Amino acid sequence: MEQNFTKTTMFMALLMLCFFCSIGVSSAQSSGSEDPEQKNLVKWNAGALLLNNFSFQYERAITRKISVAMGLRFAPKSGFAADSKLKDLIDNDETWENIKDFKTGNIAFTPEVRFYMGKGGFQGFYFAPFLRYARYSAEIPYQFDVDDNSEQGYYTETIPLDGNVATLTGGLLLGAQWTIGKRFALDWWILGPNYGTSSGNIKGTQSLNAEEQEALRNTLQDLEDLPVVKTKSTVDATGAKVDFNGPWAGLRAGLSIGFRF
Repeated sequence: MEQNFTKTTMFMALLMLCFFCSIGVSSAQSSGSEDPEQKNLVKWNAGALLLNNFSFQYERAITRKISVAMGLRFAPKSGFAADSKLKDLIDNDETWENIKDFKTGNIAFTPEVRFYMGKGGFQGFYFAPFLRYARYSAEIPYQFDVDDNSEQGYYTETIPLDGNVATLTGGLLLGAQWTIGKRFALDWWILGPNYGTSSGNIKGTQSLNAEEQEALRNTLQDLEDLPVVKTKSTVDATGAKVDFNGPWAGLRAGLSIGFRF
């Protein structure tokens, strides 16, 4: 698992190095865009705020109809407990109790190449092949029932689990961009499906007796029935670990406001 993650990190570092090198090369060449003094565009994806994400993108024109871009998206780790709107959408109190303390965050880097269909630079409909490297963090107090000889017949134990899942996907973004005046732009990411691989784990350290180990082991084995993603869990007297790997799919969409310079 660690070896695969290291290879993925090295690959992304090389990818981003090539990306910025391409920007440097394009700077040394003459630009074919309408205004050679405005080859750069920085954008903020306002639509990402609906999902509590902060998303930005830098785009640079290579020719009038081709550009390269690098996106950054991140979300600080946060939970559901304070989200009263989400609670209202969940009718089952037991389901809410199981997820209310779940916390998650993410960061993603997305290099892409854009091909515009319009006549002017940074304008019109476009298609953009892209890669995305993302890292998701998760934290949850995981509850499980342990059989005993009490009147109730069981007691509930909790083990704190946390970890990360890294994903690497590729896809194609379809969108449209318009310039507003001389300096501003509006970028609509219409649809950007992507598909690739994922790997990671969540784990927790806690002293467990034999009965607790068996109960936790049986509960975690239910995760092996998850579709697509492969899981493998291990439990011992010091805690538990769940490894994840398998396919990963995503979808890009949004509306960005940009400044051209």
